[in-house]
Amino acid sequence: MRRGTTTTHLVRTATAAAAAALVVLGTGAGAGATTPRVGSAPPALTASAAGSTAAAPVLRRGDRSAAVLAAQKRLSALGYWLGTPDGAFGPLTEQAVFALQGAAGLSRDGVLGPRTRRALDSGVVPRASTRSGRAVEVVRDAGLVLFVDGGRVRTVLHTSTGTFEYYRNSKGGRSLADTPAGTFRVSWAQDGWRDAALGRLYRPRYFHPDGIAVHGSTSIPAYPASHGCARVSTAAMDMIWSKGLMPIGSTVVVR
Repeated sequence: MRRGTTTTHLVRTATAAAAAALVVLGTGAGAGATTPRVGSAPPALTASAAGSTAAAPVLRRGDRSAAVLAAQKRLSALGYWLGTPDGAFGPLTEQAVFALQGAAGLSRDGVLGPRTRRALDSGVVPRASTRSGRAVEVVRDAGLVLFVDGGRVRTVLHTSTGTFEYYRNSKGGRSLADTPAGTFRVSWAQDGWRDAALGRLYRPRYFHPDGIAVHGSTSIPAYPASHGCARVSTAAMDMIWSKGLMPIGSTVVVR
């Protein structure tokens, strides 16, 4: 969420952002469509691997099984945070699947189908842009928040960032719902819920002078939907606070 200030950033429409999110790994969503590759792409399947992937059950929110538990453990081992694996495909598991799909350049539908299974089995993980120290990276097109230590991605979350559409701000002017690229520092934080002019933010940790933060929300769709903040689940925000992953003064890279 950002304050009501007019910005001159280039406008990218929500339609373009949604179209980029719908590009499927290995195929184009339209003529010449491309998606920035964030993680290592899965290698071509061998005949045996393809058969194994095709035989695996399609898993989605609401499922509960040993197959779900195995998938949760694999996601967790790769760094896709979903809480404690319990065999129940709930909202946190769906968020982790969104993150895996974003890292692999797949359509983000939250369903563990054949292509997403291939990415999971192949161990697709996003790459960090920072090479030393600790940092938080917000990868807008892939919908990811990465927690990086020494150039290695330790934890991955799905996020919903700015729509890049104009909106009417609290002062009656027009503002752009952007999540500006650049390198910033966490400047302040507030524990609990904060009622701001454009909505409620859970345990926000602010890193941009226009009031942009990583914060918890009850709505984290698979596409950009915020006024500029990076939304994550409230459970993920609790994890960030409890593990001290975004201390005051820490680096935030938005790309």
